[in-house]
Amino acid sequence: MAEVAQKMTDKEQLYQTMLKQAEALIADEKDLIANMANIAALIRDTFHFWWVGFYRVEGEELVLGPFQGPIACTRIKYGHGVCGTAWERGETVIVPDVFAFPGHIACSAASRSEIVVPIRRNNEIIAVLDIDSSEYNTFDNTDKRYLEQISIGK
Repeated sequence: MAEVAQKMTDKEQLYQTMLKQAEALIADEKDLIANMANIAALIRDTFHFWWVGFYRVEGEELVLGPFQGPIACTRIKYGHGVCGTAWERGETVIVPDVFAFPGHIACSAASRSEIVVPIRRNNEIIAVLDIDSSEYNTFDNTDKRYLEQISIGK
């Protein structure tokens, strides 16, 4: 039990440090793509997730933005897959087992669990942050809480 509590503490400490780094990275940069690129790299370097990236809202599709990891799907329709579902619902979606998610889009056969966080600007969703793990049950409410604080600038 103490080991689980320590793991949570370590995870939270990593997120707290990462959020401070993220703020510093984007503080003086106005370019959205540059900020997305640095934030994706920061998250992947911190947690070593399988894939970390952004999909930008363009019309009725999400279009691949800056990412870290293997090649990815280029376009995702509104309401499709985990990313499109998070966009449609306007809320973070945590998927412990992507194979159990109806309509999952398999961009990588190595992905096992996923979290997708809508990114807002002026109360409008402009992108989603998509993170995949090669292990099942990777993401929880701690990830949700901290990842929802990620900003890509004003």
